[in-house]
Amino acid sequence: MDKYGLIGYPLHHSFSQGYFNEKFRAEKIDAEYVNFEIPTIKEFRNIIKENPNLKGLNVTIPYKEQVIQYLDDLSDNAKAIGAVNVIKFVRNKSGKKVKLVGYNSDVIGFQESLKPLLEEHHQSAMILGFGGASKAIKRGLDNLGLSSQFVSIEKNDNVIPYENITPEMMEQYTVIVNCTPVGMYPNINECPNIPYELLTTKHLLYDLTYNPDETLFMKKGKERGAKVKNGLEMLLLQAFASWEFWH
Repeated sequence: MDKYGLIGYPLHHSFSQGYFNEKFRAEKIDAEYVNFEIPTIKEFRNIIKENPNLKGLNVTIPYKEQVIQYLDDLSDNAKAIGAVNVIKFVRNKSGKKVKLVGYNSDVIGFQESLKPLLEEHHQSAMILGFGGASKAIKRGLDNLGLSSQFVSIEKNDNVIPYENITPEMMEQYTVIVNCTPVGMYPNINECPNIPYELLTTKHLLYDLTYNPDETLFMKKGKERGAKVKNGLEMLLLQAFASWEFWH
């Protein structure tokens, strides 16, 4: 039986295991999908050793960047983003591992999900967060022709802190994408620290979180008449892309 799986920590919010195992049952595919909850990326090698029938892995936080050191090759998107969320196991006929290839399906899922929502006035985006997911989002926005600005609590030359967001910026950046886990279950009463009172009907708020369905970030946007969307469709689209990469 072929095996696929997900590495990350923690994995209580994972969607992939249920999705893929249901797919295998429905399509009579002789395979299983398991969660590998590992507290450190150093355990990645053990997963490979102990599971010789692995054909592919998904990668979630906090390992999308850390896992790259263990891979043999990267796709152009993964290389440009500097983050991987899909690993393909390329084996020879004897079943021995030949190489591990990293891909990024976040960028594909995000692009396809955001594209139908964009209007003429959506020219610039504010990206909340500076982790692996946020870099995939920037690549997707670049591909769609939108300029972007990172906002984060992390200190970096390319990033502005939340407290420096001005009314002018809120007017300019009409697309705001939350790439942080702030507001994810169980912390549903939290939201990123942006000036929500400056949101308008021209704004589009996209939250990569999908649990809960409507985060506080999205609720506050809706109150101001902004268009809002969660990350569930992006997740489905990136799952489709994962399967294509593996095959």
